[in-house]
Amino acid sequence: MTQTLSEKELPTPVLCELLADLLLKKELKLATAESCTGGMISAACTDLAGSSNWFERGFVTYSNDAKTELLGVEERLLKRAGAVCEGAARAMVLGALAHSHAQVAVAVTGVAGPTGGSPAKPVGTVWFGFAVPGQVITEKCHFEGDRAAVRTATVQHALTRLVELLG
Repeated sequence: MTQTLSEKELPTPVLCELLADLLLKKELKLATAESCTGGMISAACTDLAGSSNWFERGFVTYSNDAKTELLGVEERLLKRAGAVCEGAARAMVLGALAHSHAQVAVAVTGVAGPTGGSPAKPVGTVWFGFAVPGQVITEKCHFEGDRAAVRTATVQHALTRLVELLG
């Protein structure tokens, strides 16, 4: 599915407030595992005062070595399928849960551009992993625009889906 930012979407700070309320009410903590966003989801969450009550930790695993060392993503998966795939997103989100004290996690891995794309994985391709109590979900999106737009849209989608899944 192709995603673009629209004026109808909630602003990131509002999404973070909604996410915080849901996590606090359910007494859950969040961990993030980020590649293409380089910590932008974690930054958005921790911009909110009091986030230490619900944000447990963030992993910025930009390199494949970091994905393997910090999250336990299998090196052979990364060599076979690359970092931008469903298996990597699933392994990253499960690794974030396994290497934290969180019960909820989000992982993102994608091609933000302007280079690095391929016919199979064009610039703007992002795989997401979401772990909430009782389920793990992966999904692929394609975002239009330059590097900044792809990264911003990725953060927006990650936060929106977390709110939907927890709400």
